[in-house]
Amino acid sequence: MNARDEILSRIQTALADVIEPDPGLDVPIEWVYERPTPMPDVLDRFVETVEDYKALVVRVPAAEVPTQVATLLGGAGVSSAVLPGGVDPTWRTAVTEAGIAVREDDPPLDRMVLNEIDAVVTAAAVGVAETGTIILDHAPDQGRRALTLVPDTHLVVVRAEQVVSDVPEAVGRLGASVAAGSPLTWISGPSATSDIELSRVEGVHGPRKLLVILAE
Repeated sequence: MNARDEILSRIQTALADVIEPDPGLDVPIEWVYERPTPMPDVLDRFVETVEDYKALVVRVPAAEVPTQVATLLGGAGVSSAVLPGGVDPTWRTAVTEAGIAVREDDPPLDRMVLNEIDAVVTAAAVGVAETGTIILDHAPDQGRRALTLVPDTHLVVVRAEQVVSDVPEAVGRLGASVAAGSPLTWISGPSATSDIELSRVEGVHGPRKLLVILAE
């Protein structure tokens, strides 16, 4: 008997007395999935954890989002930005009036062109307060995945009602997107890793700057 057969034999022996094929019924779990984790203020917690990743976060009334989009891009030194076709048209107008060149992604820009664009502006699907994670399901207001990975700056607008307490609750919100086969991008701060000497290196796998607008 080789090692593989021995391992399978031990598993079969261990399962010999298990007659219920559904693990969820065989071992009752008291945990209720997709429920919120209690916390004093989910939005305050979201801002705190996102900022822990060295992202810039601003909270504004929903009506001020277009102005804030243009202000943050200008403050980051952005001179060109790509906006997916499904974003609020007032964002595009504000960015254009700020003197920033707006690029469309229809037809899709190739990677060489994307690499020359300073920033991307998108909406979001879900924000997670406990982890500071922002999740995109690449609906029309978020664009295709390459848009959010190549430009050096990502400005993302998260609506207050999209912020949930924890990952299980977020996964519950994303059920329809997963069922539809949509790709998911999970963003926890600017792209960063560490080299062999544990020195932080930013921008290796995605944008080096993450700007977040929380619209309330």
